[in-house]
Amino acid sequence: MPEALERLVGGFLDHLARFHPVDASFIGIAGHDHRLPPAAPDTAEAERASVAALLQALDRAPPQDSAGGRLDARLMRASLLHAQAALDHWPRFVQPSWYTGEVAFGLISLLLPGARDIPPDALRQRLEAAPAFLADGLRHIGRRPTPADWCERARRECAALDRLLATGLPMHPSWTQALEHPAGKAREALAAFSQALQGLPDRAPACGRDYLALLMREVHGLAWSPEEAVAFASDAFRDLSARIEAHPARTAAPDPVVPVADLPSAYRHWHERTMATAGGLVTPATDYDLSFRPLPDWAAGVAGDLYFLSYRCPSALAAGTGSIYWTAPVPQPLTAVKQTHAMHHGSIGHHTQNARARKAASRLARIGGNDCASGIALLAAGTMIEGWACYVTELASELDGLYDERDDLASLVAQRRNAASVLADIGLHAGGWGLERMRSFYTDEAGFPAPRVWSETTRNSILPATRLMYFLGTRQIWDLRRTIGGDTRAFHDGFLSYGHVPVSWIGEEMARG
Repeated sequence: MPEALERLVGGFLDHLARFHPVDASFIGIAGHDHRLPPAAPDTAEAERASVAALLQALDRAPPQDSAGGRLDARLMRASLLHAQAALDHWPRFVQPSWYTGEVAFGLISLLLPGARDIPPDALRQRLEAAPAFLADGLRHIGRRPTPADWCERARRECAALDRLLATGLPMHPSWTQALEHPAGKAREALAAFSQALQGLPDRAPACGRDYLALLMREVHGLAWSPEEAVAFASDAFRDLSARIEAHPARTAAPDPVVPVADLPSAYRHWHERTMATAGGLVTPATDYDLSFRPLPDWAAGVAGDLYFLSYRCPSALAAGTGSIYWTAPVPQPLTAVKQTHAMHHGSIGHHTQNARARKAASRLARIGGNDCASGIALLAAGTMIEGWACYVTELASELDGLYDERDDLASLVAQRRNAASVLADIGLHAGGWGLERMRSFYTDEAGFPAPRVWSETTRNSILPATRLMYFLGTRQIWDLRRTIGGDTRAFHDGFLSYGHVPVSWIGEEMARG
């Protein structure tokens, strides 16, 4: 990498760690594990100035002559434009669950197993920082009109955090008596934060068409306008609905259910079977381990109300030799074990995708897909991250003996849910939908499981353009495969080698030859 670009990327990572230290912990950037994000009254202006300086430096940089250099520059620009627009039109500082999520995962990032050594006082220091951080949040929010569901999500997270600090943390090996006092003060601050959110004036949660279109165009690299994406997804939704209605498995025997005690071995079995079967389509990541374990006791009481992922992208900068997949605490249908857990997240899904990304030529493409407090490190990675994982659950139909009729039907249902999510994401943020319409659509037409609907739609409202990236990313990969042609395994291996960047940008690089 040219020296000038190396300095630019380093400056961008310093910027990210300065304003998002919890993300830095998940990515593996050392030196920030003791901090929570700055949220003082002057933070937004300081961030604007930092973003403007980085964009000016990027504008002055010479054109890059390598794929890694071009993708680094594009990822920087996309992320900086996203940050700039968000500060002006969608600031995190007035979003209540940003504060609760950062506190929760500021702690959890230090509690999860990992290859990196955590400074011994970091957990105590983040606990000590929580009251001031939450107080800054209340100053930003004040009595400002705030979507009621955002407040409810934050209040649920406050309750989960209280359980974590009262009963979960003392069960963790990191617990010491030195944490008892700051944990108590953090619980008091969380109770005050939760109480202050009661009775805030409500408002609609839409970000507006212009902001959504910017995210689609500049961050995701999508060629569709919001209206074009709706038309495309509507056609797919109708087609998939007809195929589901006519599918022979609709009248088949019920899907077998795997009991909780058997889930670790079931996940492992289907993960390994997929890895062994898929070699003709893509090279699986057999050089990096994935172990399947029940959810630990310290997390069992809080995971359901937090963004506690069963599988997390390993720290890009400190991945070690393997990672952990926490198995579900409730029985799972066999189709979900195979498709959601063994394929989408494990085997040739996120597991292989993340391993390949850590070797990408672009430094930022290595970190873009790291799961952080409420989403991935760089939103621009989204069409690749979720597009690939959804794509491989469809790709698995090309593997001999892996899918039966029930699996084929479940795949169609998942595809329809993803098409529906494009309609709902854009409908909510740019089409005049409210959350209740979104929820009734998900429940009555899209076939979402009822227990998921409230949390899914609330998160969609907080994070615009995140749910549309699944379906649109998947369709882009299929189109690119048809365009590039040639050997299937070579295409997939080459595609994954670029790391976590928009699918359309990978297509442009592959077209260069």
